[in-house]
Amino acid sequence: MIVLLLMEACVFDLDGVLVDSEPVWEEVRRAFVAEHGGTWQPDTQSRLMGMSTGEWAAYLHELGVEMAPDDIARGVVDQMAARYQDGVPLMPGSVAAVRRLAGRLTLGLASSSPRRLIDVALAAAGLTECFTATVSTEEVPRGKPAPDGYLEAAGRIRVAPGECVAVEDSSNGLRSAHAAGMRVIAVPHPRYPPAPDALALAWRVLPDLDALTPASLLT
Repeated sequence: MIVLLLMEACVFDLDGVLVDSEPVWEEVRRAFVAEHGGTWQPDTQSRLMGMSTGEWAAYLHELGVEMAPDDIARGVVDQMAARYQDGVPLMPGSVAAVRRLAGRLTLGLASSSPRRLIDVALAAAGLTECFTATVSTEEVPRGKPAPDGYLEAAGRIRVAPGECVAVEDSSNGLRSAHAAGMRVIAVPHPRYPPAPDALALAWRVLPDLDALTPASLLT
């Protein structure tokens, strides 16, 4: 007889999974680079996805932005927070998916967003209480694709990484969660699909968050 077991915990990414923020990040950072003397490159957006705040601020400085990285980070995050005040762009099905799993598993979150934006987004969505712990990669040594954020999230929710499933959309996020030893469910963003080699790391690929159910996490 085959016995199906439910994973013990689920660790979500935020940007591109719960919040459709990647287009906003791209718009804000693109404009910031142009306004401050830098040059946006064709691969800039894909490289930025998953970087911690310090990492992407340093990268924008390398693109020619004539400001110190700390000032770049502060300016961009201020603009993102202002945009969120007008409404947080939630991904379709995100609130229902989190609430659907919250009654069955321990939930964590590992995001490349600054703590300030994580807290604003979850509060706006009414999801703060669903998560046992949340982690910003500002709070760990390395951003994605390094596993640091996911390992920290597992530690904070007190569940071994191997008993966690991660929900990701980006190449760097998939690599990060896989490197942490988690089973990774990919829910690719239609505008920013992950690279084929990163998608190949996924345990399962779902078309959208409506398909993310307790049954989809059975092993």
